[in-house]
Parts: sequence; C-alpha cells; structure tokens
Amino acid sequence: TLPALLAPLLIATLGLLQAVAHAQTDAPTDPAAKRRFPTASLRGEMVVTAPPEILMDDRPDRLSPGARIRDTENRMVVSGALANRRVVVNYVRDHMGQVSEAWILTPEEARERRRGLFDIITNYNTNSTPAHPDDGKTPYDQLPAYGK
Repeated sequence: TLPALLAPLLIATLGLLQAVAHAQTDAPTDPAAKRRFPTASLRGEMVVTAPPEILMDDRPDRLSPGARIRDTENRMVVSGALANRRVVVNYVRDHMGQVSEAWILTPEEARERRRGLFDIITNYNTNSTPAHPDDGKTPYDQLPAYGK
C-alpha cells in the first residue's frame, strides 16, 4: 500500500540528506590554518611545460602518473591549468624519482625554510691531508700508506 511504497523513498531521502550534511562538515578548514607537509617533501620552483613534462628548478623533470597537485587552498588542480606558470611548491617524489605530489605555496609558506634541490644534504670531511699526486714515477716506498 502507500506507506509501504513511501518507506524506501523516505529512507533514501534521509540517507541523501545525511550525506549532504556530512559533506558540509568536511568543508575546507579555516584558510588561516597552517598546512602540514610531509617531512620528506622538498622545495622547488615548478613550471608545467607539456603535462606530464615539467621543469623543476629549471631542470627537466616529470610528473608521475596520477600525480596530485594542490593549490594554496588545498584544492586539487590539473597540471594543464598550470601550463607555463612558475609556482613555488613543496613536492614529494615516488619510488621512480618522479614528482608524485606537489603543493603550491602561499607567500607565507614559501618563506619557511625547507630542503631544496640544491641543498647540501651530506658533507663529508675527513680532516686528512691530501695524498701526494702519483705521476707514475713515485717509488713504491713513497706511495701513501693506508692503516689497517
């Protein structure tokens, strides 16, 4: 009868309203809130030339398949929309060395210190004196000796 026919419609409508209400609570956070980037992310200047081809710090690079780019408000951006625009980003590489995630930075975020492509990550210094150059005529007993 009529109530039996309306019950499924009422349940579907309530489910839809609940989904809409839930979507509204998941709205973007306060714009003043600080975004958190992965610890392993690097800083660079990205230019999308012909997707998936990019320039990262003026060097040829590539976006990985399915790469995610987020704008300053944390919304997804397609790479084609950034064609020939120079943007400062924090980015992460995948296991193939391609850029898999990038976040376009606000001016405030860009001022924060972060490792970049040209940073020296490890600098080895042994404090040893340089070895005598061997011109091929050095007697054997005058060659540098290495401790055991």
